[in-house]
Amino acid sequence: MARLPRLTLPGYPHHVIQRGNNRQPIFATTADREYLLELLHENAKKFEVAIHDYVLMSNHFHLLATPQTDKGLPQMMQAVGRSYVRYFNDLQGRSGTLWEGRYRSTLIQTDRYLLACMAYIDLNPVRAGLVAQAGDYAWSGYGHYAGLRTDRLITPHPLYWSLGNTPFAREAAYAEMVRAGVSSDQQRALTSSALSGWALGEDKFVADLQKQTERRVHKARAGRPLSKTSDV
Repeated sequence: MARLPRLTLPGYPHHVIQRGNNRQPIFATTADREYLLELLHENAKKFEVAIHDYVLMSNHFHLLATPQTDKGLPQMMQAVGRSYVRYFNDLQGRSGTLWEGRYRSTLIQTDRYLLACMAYIDLNPVRAGLVAQAGDYAWSGYGHYAGLRTDRLITPHPLYWSLGNTPFAREAAYAEMVRAGVSSDQQRALTSSALSGWALGEDKFVADLQKQTERRVHKARAGRPLSKTSDV
């Protein structure tokens, strides 16, 4: 069976995961991480993609991003992926693929999952046992939102501004939200939706998405015919 094309629509936040082939490391030095961030910054501007959050782990990375065009996100990821593989292979004296196939991604419902997805992303290093708290990790967007540093890669989503009326209030609210963590159900939903490519949200959100694309946005229930406008 042919695989489905990626679900990509402009104006919606997308949760993106790119893994190393066979879970191998994709970074050897600090400079490697800095170079990938530079590529993301350059190509996000070029292809009109707002990156709201990210984390660079040893063998994969996550993005939360909103493209302004239907081609922006895949064009950005293709450009970044190709350039980084050339760079990494040249430095490491290796050849062949670095990535575990194509990147995985899906759309998420903003009001229900965007802030949870940001916390999920920023807590990756904590879950992996690399640090005790999100603020101790240098390679994520957490520091920007918590007021620890300015990160030029980050474009805050409008929903972030609703966390408080002042920068200090927003930073404190975000830090507390991340400290509180995400539920196990949210964690599973955010992971599985990105890896499977099915949209993540309430029934009405998913049904409204389906009206905008020929690509099926949710897994069909057993015994039900596929319909472009059917509920999830």
